[in-house]
Amino acid sequence: MQLYKNFCKETTDENGKLTSFELVFPENYNFGYDVVDKMAELVPNDTAVVWTNPEKEEKIFTYSDISKLSNKAANVFRNHGIKKGDKVLVILKRNYEYWYVAPALHKLGAVIIPATNLLTQSDISYRVNTAGIKAAVCTPDETTAEDMLAVASQPNTLETVFVPRRQIFGAVDFTEEVENAPDTLERVETKAEEPMVIYFTSGTTGYPKAVEHNHIYTLGHIITAKYWQCVKDGGLHLTVAETGWAKASWGKIYGQWLCGSAVMVYDFDKFSPGKLLRIMEKYKVTTFCAPPTVYRYFIKRGMNKYDLSALSHLTTAGEALNNEVFEEVFKQTGIELCEGFGQTESVLMLANLKGDKAIAGSMGKPTPLYDVRIVDDECNEVKQGEVGEVVVFPPKDRKQHGIFITYYN
Repeated sequence: MQLYKNFCKETTDENGKLTSFELVFPENYNFGYDVVDKMAELVPNDTAVVWTNPEKEEKIFTYSDISKLSNKAANVFRNHGIKKGDKVLVILKRNYEYWYVAPALHKLGAVIIPATNLLTQSDISYRVNTAGIKAAVCTPDETTAEDMLAVASQPNTLETVFVPRRQIFGAVDFTEEVENAPDTLERVETKAEEPMVIYFTSGTTGYPKAVEHNHIYTLGHIITAKYWQCVKDGGLHLTVAETGWAKASWGKIYGQWLCGSAVMVYDFDKFSPGKLLRIMEKYKVTTFCAPPTVYRYFIKRGMNKYDLSALSHLTTAGEALNNEVFEEVFKQTGIELCEGFGQTESVLMLANLKGDKAIAGSMGKPTPLYDVRIVDDECNEVKQGEVGEVVVFPPKDRKQHGIFITYYN
């Protein structure tokens, strides 16, 4: 079920190459209601998430499951005072709860702030104080819950900490409360242009910045999933990223569900190329995205030693892709690696899209969603072969969908 067609006007050429693209959406668009609940209505038994871990536990969630669980979670959050506009820190790694916690917060109009479990107490405090975070949902693994509760014990800080699958003094037993909550929810009035998510940058040139996106951000990832990752309706897409990073929004939920593809989640802590390749083989992953480093490990392991016959498309981003990796992946799989580029502040901006010839060493061309140019210090376009700055020029109405609203606070 390719629901994305309800939210865009697009044209393609005879090769399936995207030639024009425009987002269309209602004023009150909300991914939780208009995608998750709609998919549950139209294709309730279609698979949304396939989750497993190194211990070989397995869970499969349908769209109906995600819809009901997100309603339950939303009711739990609301019972603890979470309302529209409240900021909620979410550190769930690749734990399966993320896939109904995120839609739950979207439905309430709360602002989700995903973060990595690698944060220290001081990192958590910085984010809580910078964004005015009211509550947190955190993984039961490692010491994340203890660190979160330590921050919550400080004055004028977190009010509530939710922890699934673990009872810990001072925290809400999220699993138990979700089980006992009603699975229906009256629609909360939200607007498409209201804040939905904040991602903190890595802070390579200073303190991490709080990048705020609105609900339209989810629709910006239609191009990411449909024309770059080339996910399939009824397929199974695997993006390696954990949910604390913006790359998870690129490849683990929004565009994939809009295009009818389930997401494969391998909930690991220590990366093992052999184990990940076996997961791809076992579950018949159809499309895959990872940084070039992962592909380097795959090459050493030997991708051609595994039955990856279900695999139809490979993408990469996050670091430079050298020619040797591009060529060796093609040699072992027969699939060309399609590179892409974007930032925490955006969705996919440059890429080797469907219908284009993938070129080793090239990030590709601007997507139809953006007017991207390479310019000099005076903002004049540079000539072919000259070095310049990558600049996104806004449309005449200044409404650039997929670009962040602001650096919060």
